[in-house]
Amino acid sequence: MELTPRKKKILRAVVESYIQTAEPVGSKALAQLAGLKVSSATIRNELADLTELGYLEQPHTSAGRVPSPQGYRLYVNELMEEQRLSLEETKQINEALHLKMRELDKVIDQAGRMVSQLTNYPAFALAEGARRLTVKRFDLILVDSASFIAVVMTDSSVVKNKLFRLPAGLSEPQLQLLTTLLNTAFVGKTLDQLTPELMRMAEHAAGNSYGLISLVVSFAMEVLDGLENGAVYTAGTSHILDHPEYQDVGKAQKLMSYLSEDRALAQALALPALNGDDTKILIGPENVADELKDTSVVLASYDIGDGMKGVIGVVGPTRMDYAKVAAKLSYVADGLSKLFGQPELPPGTPEKEE
Repeated sequence: MELTPRKKKILRAVVESYIQTAEPVGSKALAQLAGLKVSSATIRNELADLTELGYLEQPHTSAGRVPSPQGYRLYVNELMEEQRLSLEETKQINEALHLKMRELDKVIDQAGRMVSQLTNYPAFALAEGARRLTVKRFDLILVDSASFIAVVMTDSSVVKNKLFRLPAGLSEPQLQLLTTLLNTAFVGKTLDQLTPELMRMAEHAAGNSYGLISLVVSFAMEVLDGLENGAVYTAGTSHILDHPEYQDVGKAQKLMSYLSEDRALAQALALPALNGDDTKILIGPENVADELKDTSVVLASYDIGDGMKGVIGVVGPTRMDYAKVAAKLSYVADGLSKLFGQPELPPGTPEKEE
């Protein structure tokens, strides 16, 4: 059933009021909010119709109305206005994005933290490879006679390091020899090629040397596995406690616990979920994971280059300011694409601040 312009105006007023206050909206307040020159009785009838049609819900008999997931969906599809970021907001985003770090994962992690601060919602960011990655280079750095740092660089320019402590002593010449062996035998190998190569190495390397090589190669395999399966970076999960919908500690803890499970989150918010869209909004039951059925998720995709893409987004109550969140995410994603693809960021040409 196609809604009349008046019903749409009332629905939009209910959604936007509830976004701001988290309180059910009554007919008296709507008369002022919607700018309708009709009686409260007429508005009550329209509210009843919208409730019967499934666009609104009434938490209690004497309370006002709140939007349903169906109501939020209509709002997102037809009623909300596109938000333009203020000059201050674009400046803040650009300054944060210009803090480009050498490691890809640090850039993505930084972007997730920035989005959480900008929106006051838990945020996540992930990168997913469209091809098989390989190790580009190994570096071993001696710390002291009983420990060294292994540095692994992939062909996608991701750099990871790990400290290894040893029960026996290790000299600088021994470490240089191990570095040479690693860069001779294991560079350019994909994840599924490293294990067979390691088994071949066992036939030639001395026992102690093979043990150290096995440690470093196993670390390299962890790095490649994490990148190819979509490493997830979450930030600001405690922000969920700032919203009245999650004053129930048990409910908040359940969601926060889920957001900390990187692999589960990566699967629920995988790149295919966007289906080619640059930005997507998933409201309540539209989410695949049961833990997200009472929340809304806003996603935006970005290009990393070299066959890789990523997703950045936020999780929050269905009473989310979708227009503002989508605008901020879209701008950040566009900035990330340009950050990875070229040295200059978009100049940010928002409308003047109101």
